[in-house]
Amino acid sequence: MCAAREGRCGRRQRALLCCVLVAAWEAARGQLRYSVPEELPKGSFVGDVAKDLALELAALGARGARVVSQDRTQYFALHASSGHLVTAERIDREQLCENEPQCVLRCELIVEGEMKVYAISVEITDINDNAPSFKKVEAEEQINEMTSPGARFPLPEAHDPDVGVNSLQSYALSGDEHFSLSVQAGADGEKRPELVLAKALDREEAAFHELLLRASDGGDPARTGTARIRVAVLDANDNAPAFSQAVYTVRVPEDVPVGSTLLTVTASDPDDGTNGDVLYTFPEISDKASNIFHLEPDSGAIRLLKNLDFEEAEFHELKVRARDGGALSDTAKVSISVTDVNDNAPEISVRSALSEISEDAAPGTVVALLHVQDRDSGANGEVRCSLGEGVPFRLERALDDYYSVVTARELDRERASEYNVTVRAADGGSPALRSGAVLALRVLDVNDNAPVFAEARYSARLPENNAEGALVLTVRAWDADWGQNARVRYRLREGRLRGAPLSSYVSVQAETGALYALRSFDYEEVREVELWVRAEDGGAPPLSSNVSVRLLIADENDNAPQVLYPPAAPGPGPGPGSGAGVGAWGSASGAWSWAGVELAPRSAEPGALVAKVVAVDADAGQNAWLSYELAKATEPGLFRVGLHSGEVRTARSPLARDAARHSLVVVVKDRGRPALSATATLTVVLAESVAELLSELGSAAAPAEPAGSLTRWLVLAVAAVSCLFLAFLLLLLALRLRRWRRSRLLPPPSAGAALRGVPASHFVGIDGVRAFLRSYSHDVSLTADSRKSQLRCAGGSCCDTLPARPPPDEAAPLRGEDAAAHRAAEPDGLPVSAATVHCFVRFNIFALFLFTF
Repeated sequence: MCAAREGRCGRRQRALLCCVLVAAWEAARGQLRYSVPEELPKGSFVGDVAKDLALELAALGARGARVVSQDRTQYFALHASSGHLVTAERIDREQLCENEPQCVLRCELIVEGEMKVYAISVEITDINDNAPSFKKVEAEEQINEMTSPGARFPLPEAHDPDVGVNSLQSYALSGDEHFSLSVQAGADGEKRPELVLAKALDREEAAFHELLLRASDGGDPARTGTARIRVAVLDANDNAPAFSQAVYTVRVPEDVPVGSTLLTVTASDPDDGTNGDVLYTFPEISDKASNIFHLEPDSGAIRLLKNLDFEEAEFHELKVRARDGGALSDTAKVSISVTDVNDNAPEISVRSALSEISEDAAPGTVVALLHVQDRDSGANGEVRCSLGEGVPFRLERALDDYYSVVTARELDRERASEYNVTVRAADGGSPALRSGAVLALRVLDVNDNAPVFAEARYSARLPENNAEGALVLTVRAWDADWGQNARVRYRLREGRLRGAPLSSYVSVQAETGALYALRSFDYEEVREVELWVRAEDGGAPPLSSNVSVRLLIADENDNAPQVLYPPAAPGPGPGPGSGAGVGAWGSASGAWSWAGVELAPRSAEPGALVAKVVAVDADAGQNAWLSYELAKATEPGLFRVGLHSGEVRTARSPLARDAARHSLVVVVKDRGRPALSATATLTVVLAESVAELLSELGSAAAPAEPAGSLTRWLVLAVAAVSCLFLAFLLLLLALRLRRWRRSRLLPPPSAGAALRGVPASHFVGIDGVRAFLRSYSHDVSLTADSRKSQLRCAGGSCCDTLPARPPPDEAAPLRGEDAAAHRAAEPDGLPVSAATVHCFVRFNIFALFLFTF
């Protein structure tokens, strides 16, 4: 006994271990199975999904897990906080799984964040919530009184939608001793009650018999249903109707038109009259079947009232009764099999889908979960799925009817920023039915493109002496990315130029890429600038690229020629006395003057080299092309200067009459616009030896005076003459005022020319001005209280002076005498104002003329 008990315990443990291993295997495969009874209230616990699938509760809530079902009604839900699978609706097994021994509801758990799907199967177990019931609670049977005992008559069958022990188990009959109950088991396992005549009937004794038929299930507690049977006793009817077949079988397609006759049942009765008339009925038919099929009572034809649907019911079984007018009957079974027709297109349901995906997503990233099904069966229900061409995605099967849309390769937002992925499904019918679904997916940008400059290398020409802040050029870079990743900023790469930071010479505007010069460039110091500009985007981390920029400094004519030989004359440098200026030799600015002494023999032949003026220009190009020109020479025609060589040569042989010392001024000009120039002064001494040269230079050095000293004396002389002239004007004004005062007191003098007695030979004309050639002596007597002035011109001061005084024997008139008498006695006297004006004006004009020349 102990061994048997141990054996039973071992088998039980092995069975439990097998169940645990099967559950673990199904959980590992992503499938869960639970079992719950029907009629549970909403929110009842079904299973711990999070625990069984080893999912963390925090991740389960954050990743958007949800439960979906293929049915229109969602019977289950997931509590994200606990990870439990609970009922979402009250479940009635008999409504969902009618006439099915096992009722299993399937759903899927979809984890959005991981793009994973898990299959869940929930078996709905039956409870005894339905009692057996009869379609008709009252039925009537007609039996002829001549019927022999033992005859059997079918009774109404009870129906219990429960299954198993909760289904219909037994029948019981009560009410009359003439009848007994017999229960027959059909081929399909159903129990069919039959009424057995136990004792002969006598219509005269009892025309009706009342019976009670009770049906019971096997539940605990058991449930029962009853039907009243009334048996009417008829007169004699010898023959009962008989069907030609016990079972009628027919196969029809589901698309058979409504109104079509599916089949016709026939029963024969050899009796005559009303006893031979047969009527056909459905003794027992469900409400669902009664809405689909119609039995013609006279002909036995079964017609279609409603379209058949293979997906709802593949098989229909009906009972047909044939009854004659004498209440005798026969029953037959009708089996109608529905064949599938390809009348359902594949259905594509998007269970989960991304609307955005990063372009750096790895190949194989799940984009969407699709559920594809076809309600047809066989080849009509086989579905083939495909994607549109030219998209970087592919389909992978996830579960039985689930497909995953995954990336087939790396994405590139710069090529395609969004995709409309078309999923197509076609079944295996002929012709095939198709359906499709479109997934809209936007590709998010990743900073995977560095800025690209419009040119591989930039160069620009900048004239020297540019203004500070002048725009040099603008660099441009584009980034193929989007948004902040495409925002380009520019900056100057570090470097040094002539020992100073490069950023002190040029700067770049961060937003526009404009390059500005921060200082004025000098071509003679910097001829070109090589720098690098970096373009950097706004990504994280940022990407950048560099471009070389070459600035060529263009030369301008800002440097005058510099004479290297002859050397510069000692002095302060450029100034008014340094030689060439704008008014001197046509230069646009002040020029330097250079001086030197050269020896030329008097026996030199024409073309002999005397000296060479050597000059350079710091500019470049044509600004540095120099030309030489002889601007001034003591003896024109004796020397000439080479236009481009600067060589001073004799134009002819020196003559004896030529001076020994010659001064040559050579102008050196460049070809800039405007041209700049410099002058060089050469002193050429015609001598046969160095000693003669030194002697000539020594004799000429003493009386020579620097040009600057002569200029100073000339300026002083002009200033003195100007001051003297201004004093004369003031004196003339005073005399004019005095004359005006005399004219107010004395009568006007008699007409007469003041210088009538002066001959014309005593004057000389200079530029239209007549001046005295000889000087005169004048005596002027002025008193403070006298209203008259007396002027006498001395006649003996010079041999050629005009007679101005009277003879000695004539008495001079006294002051205060009559002016008219005095003027009559001295007719040759010159008025004071006129004489003074003429003498002084002519004197000043003559002095200016002399000083000028």
